[in-house]
Amino acid sequence: MSKKTHIVIIGAGFAGLKLARKLNNNPYYEIVLIDKNNYHQFQPLLYQVATANLDANNISFPLRSIFLKSENVKIRIAEVISIKVEENKIETSIGTINYDFLVIATGAETNYFGNKNMQRNAFPMKSTVEALELRNQLILNFEEASVSTDDKNIERLLTIVVVGGGPTGIELSGALADMKRSTLPKEYPELNFNRMKIYLVEGTDKVLGSMSAASSFHSKKYLEEMGVLVKTKTRVKDYDGKQILMEDGNIIPAALVIWTAGVKGNILKGINEEMVTSDNRYKVDRFNKVINSSNIFALGDAAFMENPDYPKGFPQLASVAIDQAENLALNFKNTVKGKIGREYIYHNKGSMATIGRNKAVVDLAKPHVSFQGFIAWLIWMTIHLFLLIGFRNRVMVFMNWVYQYFTNNQSFFLLISPLVRKKESAILIPKYEKSEV
Repeated sequence: MSKKTHIVIIGAGFAGLKLARKLNNNPYYEIVLIDKNNYHQFQPLLYQVATANLDANNISFPLRSIFLKSENVKIRIAEVISIKVEENKIETSIGTINYDFLVIATGAETNYFGNKNMQRNAFPMKSTVEALELRNQLILNFEEASVSTDDKNIERLLTIVVVGGGPTGIELSGALADMKRSTLPKEYPELNFNRMKIYLVEGTDKVLGSMSAASSFHSKKYLEEMGVLVKTKTRVKDYDGKQILMEDGNIIPAALVIWTAGVKGNILKGINEEMVTSDNRYKVDRFNKVINSSNIFALGDAAFMENPDYPKGFPQLASVAIDQAENLALNFKNTVKGKIGREYIYHNKGSMATIGRNKAVVDLAKPHVSFQGFIAWLIWMTIHLFLLIGFRNRVMVFMNWVYQYFTNNQSFFLLISPLVRKKESAILIPKYEKSEV
């Protein structure tokens, strides 16, 4: 090859970052990695940032630091406006970028299924910023409850509703229950946390629906033992910021609703809409190439690959995104050697979720077994530590976990004021007159 081939990767999540790292310092390819943030965020632990167990920088990694010694990977912090398919270029907030191959690894965003009020008033948790925003609101509610004299208002401020019984909803509900038991009574001794209610609402007949019956049963059992009010076969209809309305007509006064009930892909302008599924995923072949395109690929949560065993596409998991990126990187390397590309084959490695202190559930694919409790919790922690980028981050997260385990204290119970979303609160930063400053 007389010149390097230009690959543009949109998105620095698990798939995009893995592809860039696999092609790092490859003599045949010039890589441009584009993301709206200058860091990679480890989404499986966002709930621990939201519940003050970890600091945001423990799970967020600067992209330029990852590629300090790279000779062929360029980082560009930008928003992608559109893809000019016929011209092999993309329009971004920093200008036009040309490509020979384009890889879309934009991940997924929260899906509110058209519920505008829920989108306006509930809190999502798909990014570091959203996790920090959620943590701020938690603290604000506790602070406001500590100075309120209205019993109904206090009860509303101490009520949290988590919508969605998947792994994120399960883990978040368990972490909140642990806070209620250990940290909050010490932080706010003036409040009676026996009045605090944590609801987990799931529309289907069981939580962790994608996992085994044993894991679903034990996770629900663990949560209920921890005081979480688990409501299955229950759907949310509306939320006005003060009370949540269920489809069966029940009303729950709640100052905080957290939405974890669904995701959809992040779609970019320019790709033929016929190549996009109803949940905003690009239809790809077994090589992750977008159907009817010659040089555009999609990975991870952005990709929909038809498979008889998975009619709705492969699970939107980090392991799938990473494996697809590794397979595509291998195919790019084989291309310059004149070798035939390798189809992506999904290998189910199992799934897991942690519920709280000493409690987790694990499903292994091979051998096909499920187990729960303390051993499962240790396996969950070990795997998540291993997946973190950088030795320093692994050490910091491990130290925080050890500290919390023996002290029952949250390490980062901090209110980051600029991210406060709540409009009306008794304890928002006061506006001072000039003479008072």
